[in-house]
Amino acid sequence: MTLLYEWLDRATTDSGNAKALVYRDNYLSWRGLRHRVDRRAQEFQSMGIKSGEWVGLMLGNVADFVILALGLSKIGAAVVPIDPTTSSREFELVMDTVPLRALITRPRGADGRESQPLEPVRAGAPRPPTQPPTRRQDVPESRRRLQSTLLTCSMFRRPMPALDVRPEVVMFTADSAGDPKAVLRSRKNLEAQAEILSRALEIDKDTKILTAVPLFHAYGWDFGFLTALRQGATLNIEEELSAKRVSKILREQDVDVLPGTPTLFAGLGKMPVAKPLRKKGARYLAAGGRLEESIAEAFRERYGVKLMSAYHTTETGAVAIDLQSKVPESVGKVLDGMEVRLTGPDGGKVGANERGVVWVRGPSVAERSIGPYQIPPSKSGRVPIGGRDADGWFRTGDLARIDKSGRLYLDGREDDLVKVDGKRVALGEVEGCLESFPKVKQAQALVITDPLGGPMVVAKVVAAAKCQAEEIIDHCAKNLAPYKVPRRIEFCERLG
Repeated sequence: MTLLYEWLDRATTDSGNAKALVYRDNYLSWRGLRHRVDRRAQEFQSMGIKSGEWVGLMLGNVADFVILALGLSKIGAAVVPIDPTTSSREFELVMDTVPLRALITRPRGADGRESQPLEPVRAGAPRPPTQPPTRRQDVPESRRRLQSTLLTCSMFRRPMPALDVRPEVVMFTADSAGDPKAVLRSRKNLEAQAEILSRALEIDKDTKILTAVPLFHAYGWDFGFLTALRQGATLNIEEELSAKRVSKILREQDVDVLPGTPTLFAGLGKMPVAKPLRKKGARYLAAGGRLEESIAEAFRERYGVKLMSAYHTTETGAVAIDLQSKVPESVGKVLDGMEVRLTGPDGGKVGANERGVVWVRGPSVAERSIGPYQIPPSKSGRVPIGGRDADGWFRTGDLARIDKSGRLYLDGREDDLVKVDGKRVALGEVEGCLESFPKVKQAQALVITDPLGGPMVVAKVVAAAKCQAEEIIDHCAKNLAPYKVPRRIEFCERLG
């Protein structure tokens, strides 16, 4: 048994008949949730899944995600949430990274995906054309249907590597090159993160939380699933993350805490028939991108709620929140229990309001991450982005400044990573994919913010032969996650 099930057991004892999980028009009490979790745990044991083994959940924001994650927790298995929109190439890198004992998907999930047998290469490097596979780590030894569901469980026989950290959950993000990186979160990390957020946002068993971001990403997991479970609060989950649907749930479920993105809040602020929520003490958070003052003000005028900017990463958990909702452009002050320092690129000191490299230290910072490629040690002896120094300081790769009042302002990255609706995108990876298309000679990727669609990737391309933009976009769609695929192709004679 791991920490998540212990929290479920405690919440069931304290609030057995209270609402635990709300999905669409259905809900489960804590007692009902534990009953379903216990049945799944028995099924997992009958399948031969053991304590310490890793199991992937390739599902969206559905009730089964919560039930299965808790069922795995009961038998002591590590939960590995995976984005169900992961591209074929990225999925192969994911399978190279984590030694999954099993993978649970919806119909036409991993077992139905079109194979793209590309040999993994570093992001940004030219990619070889499709060729017969020389190895397939993602071929299961067996498949079976989970009882009373349409979900498929693929079983694998893969050796576990020797690791100095035993994770209870493994969350994916992207490294500086855009390749999948698995962040190993221990019991200590989960306990600390839940405690920090529960205290900062004043979450208790009467709190109603709506996760308007995916549970398979750390932001939705931490601010939604983890804190709700820790405090015995009601968790609303929703897979249709549209402004219209979210606006309806906010009113019907009387939501207290809403982790979202600036794009979502921009859409909510434009709802033509929206009325003030008249909700006292609402904590609605925007992370994963810059919150413009115009978006925050439009949302406040329409709904009567001030937004809180937040700074959160997969490796560190929540770092800072603007709890007073005073300065939307700032992510607020560092949370109790966390530490932040800024340095120059060479590790030197920076003054107030000077831009510097962000380092984070605290109990929620993961001690270990693994990826499909081993990053060589720096010849200069400096800690690389995503590494920790001898004193436990984690180098985030973010750039920021801190004013004299202690407010943190994010200001770009050390590398070419950008965020699209809270998800990391390495522009070099997109450019490498574009240039692997035979009809493209050179490419440049960038992110723009569309007034209607929000942040999106676009590309400038120098063609090597006559081609259509749709051909290039189709090529990218086969090799990149949907949010990384350029929405627009601009043909140029040369790149500036």
